[in-house]
Amino acid sequence: MNVTSLSFPYGESIQWFSPDAINSMPQSALKEWLLATGSLTQKLKGCCHEFEVKVLGEQLTTPLAGECPQQKQVWVREVLLCLDGQPWVFARTLIPENLANDQHNFKALGKRPLGELLFTSADIVPGKIEVAEFESCTKLAQLATRLSQPVSSSLWGRRRYFNLANQDIIVSEIFLPYAVKQINALTLKQSG
Repeated sequence: MNVTSLSFPYGESIQWFSPDAINSMPQSALKEWLLATGSLTQKLKGCCHEFEVKVLGEQLTTPLAGECPQQKQVWVREVLLCLDGQPWVFARTLIPENLANDQHNFKALGKRPLGELLFTSADIVPGKIEVAEFESCTKLAQLATRLSQPVSSSLWGRRRYFNLANQDIIVSEIFLPYAVKQINALTLKQSG
């Protein structure tokens, strides 16, 4: 895997939309994954024998345009969610600076999946989902190519808000080309 922390952060300023406000949602199994309200970590674990979080980088930084307008500094964590050794999802998490060191200890997650914490803590409330389509010239498409997953069509991702202490934790999850191929294959297998 030719990906290094030297390229961190991979995130970029992206226009996100409510699923109701976008006309071009994929008409494939991926749409269900984009709009799923449960834990993506759990959904992914159900598709593999070995689930792994590869940390690309994490640090305190200024958020990108449109990410967290009310925050001057956020803890950014970027990871790859890998199934049986193959990267399926690029995830970027933004945690308000004052929450990064709270009792949940977000800074010490290491290779543990954030999704397990978000969906098991009673004080963290899942919120709305937004979606976005990424063209093949973006930094995320370049990351996919470096992962030996050439991008031949648009990438799709979702952004989910989680409320903790009246502040938003924002989790963006972008499905890499290998994941889209596997999700479509799984759906065909289940319907056949």
